[in-house]
Amino acid sequence: MKKSGVLFAAALLLASCASAPPTSLITPLPHGVKPVPGKAAQNQEQLRGVWLTTVSRLDWPPIASVNGGSAASRISQQKEALKDKLDNLKSLGINTVFFQVKPDGTAMWPSKILPWSDMLTGHIGEDPGYDPLRFMLDEAHKRGIKVHAWFNPYRVSVNTKPATVAELNRTLSQQPPSVFVLHHDWIRTAGERFVLDPGIPDVRDWITSIVAEVVTRYPVDGVQFDDYFYAESPGSVINDGQTFKTYGQGFNSKADWRRHNTQQLIEQVSRTIKQLKPGVEFGVSPAGVWRNRSHDAAGSDTRGAAAYDESYADTRRWVQQGLLDYIAPQLYWPFSRDAARYDVLAKWWADVVKPTNTRLYIGLALYKVGMPSKNEPDWMINGGVPELKKQLDLNESVPQIKGTILFREDYLNQPQTREAVSYLKSRWGN
Repeated sequence: MKKSGVLFAAALLLASCASAPPTSLITPLPHGVKPVPGKAAQNQEQLRGVWLTTVSRLDWPPIASVNGGSAASRISQQKEALKDKLDNLKSLGINTVFFQVKPDGTAMWPSKILPWSDMLTGHIGEDPGYDPLRFMLDEAHKRGIKVHAWFNPYRVSVNTKPATVAELNRTLSQQPPSVFVLHHDWIRTAGERFVLDPGIPDVRDWITSIVAEVVTRYPVDGVQFDDYFYAESPGSVINDGQTFKTYGQGFNSKADWRRHNTQQLIEQVSRTIKQLKPGVEFGVSPAGVWRNRSHDAAGSDTRGAAAYDESYADTRRWVQQGLLDYIAPQLYWPFSRDAARYDVLAKWWADVVKPTNTRLYIGLALYKVGMPSKNEPDWMINGGVPELKKQLDLNESVPQIKGTILFREDYLNQPQTREAVSYLKSRWGN
């Protein structure tokens, strides 16, 4: 998702059009599973959400807060910045924040499993002097805003630079140390970053334990995974050949085995959350295209990078099996983008959730609003307001679409989105 992910997805959108299609497979409902009858329509408020990223300090905390100064000054700057953001979101009518609590192999809370995030202090494992997740929950709930803890399940670092390796190695003497040094046999390099190997059962158990720690200790309203499952790039693929030899017996292909691994993670996280706190919602925000119709008769009329084939995530199946309380596909294209039309995908997803109890929220590309684009000029017309209005109008006209999530928070504060933000305030604001 999320900026590097957006660029990666854009590259795949083009690459997937030129590559040979995979073997066609119409994914049926799993054996013995019947579609879940939909519940009667409820007059519940539409979700109006925003993703608030912490990776690379894209949205928060402020970069200036970690550039020298006292600990007290840093804490004050970070807390005030978060309160200012929440005040602004409240005035815009935002009712849910998806807060990135695990941007990589580090944490935004005092974890017994992960070291502290270097986003807070500049150094992995350094105690920031307060609990950001607790602070976020207290301040958001005070304003009537829900908080979903957003996890990137497999990313360990955003790059593989020598300085990053040195920083990770230094955690060996800390409690807890980074998974990079504690379980180095789990680590792979893919997409120019360090990641965990999803094919190792202990890795999936470890990720589940991290989610369980947050759900047990904090009054979060939900848990969300983003679209990084198998996050490769063509020039930097996950070297999981040995893992496949060890665990892949009985599968027709490595692709089927990888999808099974992702399925296993989703199943056990879903089950764990419901056992610990049934009221905490579990959702996933996948790439917008499940499969293209040219590859699969059940797919959408699109020509985009497909989660099923690129990330090895059978997102449609998770909805059918009732593993998710909600799904929030990232539909980051305008109505005029033929390869992946917004309306085509929104209606396709609405049909997927229709016979189930899984709610559908749509992820919108706020980061594109007001930005010049040769392929998507609509984002520039009248400050992007007409395109934004069309997308929101469609969301509110389709009964299965229960809300909208904007990617991402700091774009609410940029000059190019000023007209669009004014429009949002007039439409959603209190």
